[in-house]
Amino acid sequence: MKKHNFGAGPGILPETVLQQAAAAVLNFNNTGLSILEISHRSKEFEAVMEHARTLVRELLNVPEGYEILFLHGGASTQFAMVPWNLLKTKAAYIETGVWANKAIKEAKMLGEVEVLASSSDKNFSYIPKGYKIPTDVDYLHITSNNTIYGSEMHSFPECPVPLVCDMSSDIFSRPVDVSKFGLIYAGAQKNMGPAGATLVIVKKELLGKTGRKISSMLDYQVHIDGESMYNTPPAYAVYVCMLTLEWLKNLGGVSAIDKLNQEKADYFYNALDRMPAFRGTIAKEDRSRMNACFLLNDSSKEEAFLQKAKEAGIVGIIGHRLSGGFRASLYNALPLESVKVLVDVMGTMC
Repeated sequence: MKKHNFGAGPGILPETVLQQAAAAVLNFNNTGLSILEISHRSKEFEAVMEHARTLVRELLNVPEGYEILFLHGGASTQFAMVPWNLLKTKAAYIETGVWANKAIKEAKMLGEVEVLASSSDKNFSYIPKGYKIPTDVDYLHITSNNTIYGSEMHSFPECPVPLVCDMSSDIFSRPVDVSKFGLIYAGAQKNMGPAGATLVIVKKELLGKTGRKISSMLDYQVHIDGESMYNTPPAYAVYVCMLTLEWLKNLGGVSAIDKLNQEKADYFYNALDRMPAFRGTIAKEDRSRMNACFLLNDSSKEEAFLQKAKEAGIVGIIGHRLSGGFRASLYNALPLESVKVLVDVMGTMC
């Protein structure tokens, strides 16, 4: 039976990418070696790393003056790396969910943090708006998409200070003007590849101004100088990221996937809003196109719904333990066909 994978992360990958990645485990580029065992200092892997970074630059139109890194540690390590490298005295944060809150806690260990706005008062069911951005902070940190609660920033604030964004769960899902940001970071395991690699895009002129000594593994400049290979990189994860970005380029790039993602989100949310058995959990204007969170109005029917979903080959729709209910992650590689299957199953509950 075909599986329809709505898992929030690690998320679905394109079938062609999985086939290429599987083949490379046995024999990478006819080297007679597995991608898992080749040297990261070999010309073969150096070409992988360079091509992956080139694809990022091309797909997101990354301007000159920005460096592209593939690192270990996930977005959670970036919660610490950002303030270590950018926070001199005070930083501003917008609190829109669990991951934003964790980023705030890390920054508070190094300096003053001003939380300009928060949606915690309504269980992170909306994106705060109308806040004033001070000019005396070193940067403003935002989270573009909130995987657990299902909200997303559909536009970004005009920012008088460097804008830092955690784009872990919606990077490459839509066009982004990178020039408006000082730093973007993203764990790979949603739209870009498997768990293990983390993408960082940083404006180089922002670095080296804190006056503090930084541990080598937390210093962006060290990784820039090492071309993402200061230490052994997550080679296989970077390779699968490269394949996924090639798939996206061949599909027509970020503008093409943006249209497909909008079509999937519209199909799902239009169905959700007309089904009396279900309701959404997020303010309509802030609904995520990547993580659609919803509830059954009669919670006693949840097990029946999950059983029907299982029989249809649907996996990964149980909501996060903090938010409950259900969550359908509509990442780039998920086809519209899978969304239609889910909607059909939802229809049987009405």
